[in-house]
Amino acid sequence: MARQELARFLRERRAGLRPQAVGLPPGTGRRTPGLRREEVAELAHMSVDYYVRLEQARGPRPSPRVLDGLAGALRLAPAERSHLFRLAGSAAPPPGTAAVRQVRPHVARMLERLPDTAAIVTDAAYGLVAWNPLARLLLGGDLGHGTTNLARRRFLGQGRMYESSSAEEFAHIVVARLRRAAARYPHDGQLAALLDELRAESEEFRRIWATHPVHAPGHRTKVLDHPELGRLRLNCDVLLVPEDDQEVVLVTADPGSVSARRIAELAARA
Repeated sequence: MARQELARFLRERRAGLRPQAVGLPPGTGRRTPGLRREEVAELAHMSVDYYVRLEQARGPRPSPRVLDGLAGALRLAPAERSHLFRLAGSAAPPPGTAAVRQVRPHVARMLERLPDTAAIVTDAAYGLVAWNPLARLLLGGDLGHGTTNLARRRFLGQGRMYESSSAEEFAHIVVARLRRAAARYPHDGQLAALLDELRAESEEFRRIWATHPVHAPGHRTKVLDHPELGRLRLNCDVLLVPEDDQEVVLVTADPGSVSARRIAELAARA
């Protein structure tokens, strides 16, 4: 536990948080523009003495429940929340409330700057939150229309899915990610409803779920049978947006290959 760094982090975040941001009146006679220590303690549901000791680097190691209360009281962003847990030496990940289902504008703009690469962004529950024109032409014209969840496309047939050599592998990847999401966002109603739907309607999903698959995002290759372009050998690379628990999937072909020439023709149309 980094007591001095934790104390400094708490003091800085408290000083930078305006009373109005947490529903308190600005008041008069404040020595600093930020919150008072007793206000943070009340918002975090802990004693003032305990909070004061944390700010003075004299407190014991706070539990994940205490850290969660502090993160909420200080209105910490996801990255700040994770930093708070690391400073406190807590191995437990900060509990989230719900998967982030909106893409950041700068991430969406990045997709548009990749005209020769099919790119999509998925949230923690495999919801499709952004894509570029080439991705729609390559992965199905219904992308972004009707169902926007790739788990439903894979297990329930909701949406167009082309034949692919990675269909079985992708099923395990989906289940592994949904298991992580279920642990991270236990109070996310939309995620719970999705899991109930998949369990009820897909025997394959139930079977894979029972195996507790584990998968780390990275590079993989697959062969896709496209109805217009024929058989394509594709590379899939994943970039993480950790603060939102989202993944950017980049789909390309080896330079100079037949698949690359066919994708270039498709990009010209996009």
